[in-house]
Amino acid sequence: MSLDTAVVLAGGEGRRLRPLTKNRPKPMLPAGNRPILEHVLDTLVDAGVERIVLVVGYKRDRVQEHFGPTYRDVPLEYAVQEKELGSGHALLQAREYVDESLLVLNGDRVIDPGIVTDVADAFGDRGEPTMAVMEHPEAHTFGAVRLDGDRVTELVEKPLAGEYRLINAGVYAFTPDIFDGLAETPKREGELDLTAAISRRIDADEPVWGVRTDGLWADATFPWDLLFITRSVLHTDRVTEPESEDTLHVAPSAIVHPDATLRAPLVVGPDCEVGPNAVVGPDSALGRNVTVGANATVERSVLDADTRVGPGSTLVECVTGEDVNLGANTTVPGGPADVALDDRVYRDQQLGAVFADRVDARGGVTAEPGALVGPNATLGTGVNVRGRVDEDSEVVR
Repeated sequence: MSLDTAVVLAGGEGRRLRPLTKNRPKPMLPAGNRPILEHVLDTLVDAGVERIVLVVGYKRDRVQEHFGPTYRDVPLEYAVQEKELGSGHALLQAREYVDESLLVLNGDRVIDPGIVTDVADAFGDRGEPTMAVMEHPEAHTFGAVRLDGDRVTELVEKPLAGEYRLINAGVYAFTPDIFDGLAETPKREGELDLTAAISRRIDADEPVWGVRTDGLWADATFPWDLLFITRSVLHTDRVTEPESEDTLHVAPSAIVHPDATLRAPLVVGPDCEVGPNAVVGPDSALGRNVTVGANATVERSVLDADTRVGPGSTLVECVTGEDVNLGANTTVPGGPADVALDDRVYRDQQLGAVFADRVDARGGVTAEPGALVGPNATLGTGVNVRGRVDEDSEVVR
């Protein structure tokens, strides 16, 4: 590992993760019971990076206040992207902070440190632009890559299903002249993408190298991805709470009633309370100060800080924001569901429901699979929720 500096692109809103990103940027959403961005920084520190520049933008105060000037004794600096004008534009904001070769990562993916070291080692051998390439069963969902040996010959933004099997994993190593390349790359529809600058280099017959790698790689693009990322994290050593037995992690300050049942893999964060005869897990994460009432069931769910689950409730494949109140006998039966996001319907997704920050469900509420409830919404007693409920709405029977 010869690269000491990394730039993390952490300024995006994450429109397809609304309503969860109404009050915070995508990298601050939970993977397990910690923000995705914490896992990204852990990866870099574990890979030996000694200096990190975070490019922040949307709701940047949430990032800066959470992390401050250092992370695990590694200095953090903040470059600001005032408007979301593409990943290349975001990286260009770090130009005045970096005068040496650098790693570049997205701030919304949980990845294995080995992926970073594979890229850094290959870059050290050649000293030319290098990127991580991985096999993925759904390459059409991500940017695809074509290789000739180890040399990248094509980046494909929107590949057809089944046509490609290699994806751009979003981990790069560059010399400082990447900034000149970005500045010279024309914008498309008002945005400057990093991949456009790389493709321009490829088209000019200048080498870009691909490193085939593997390991944990979990992307947060849609609400249901948070459930997958949490499952992935729970099966690794990335959970910071003490492990009482295999993949069962309970913070020392948590209060778990003797008659409650905890089912691994599971993490129960600090100051949580789990009531009598409640069943929590598997594949679930409780953030700080979450309360699960008596006789409630929480399964394959991610409940963020200060969520309160009333007695007798059943939550399956549920994602909550912060300070959510789900009254007694709330029922979320789980997916599959057809979920409407950005004027497109995503078929057969495993998603019970999303309750964004400060939703107040007042008891006996049932959420049909795929329901998305916006921030500060109030759901009256006995309401049946389907589809999308807008921010600040009040729904009554």
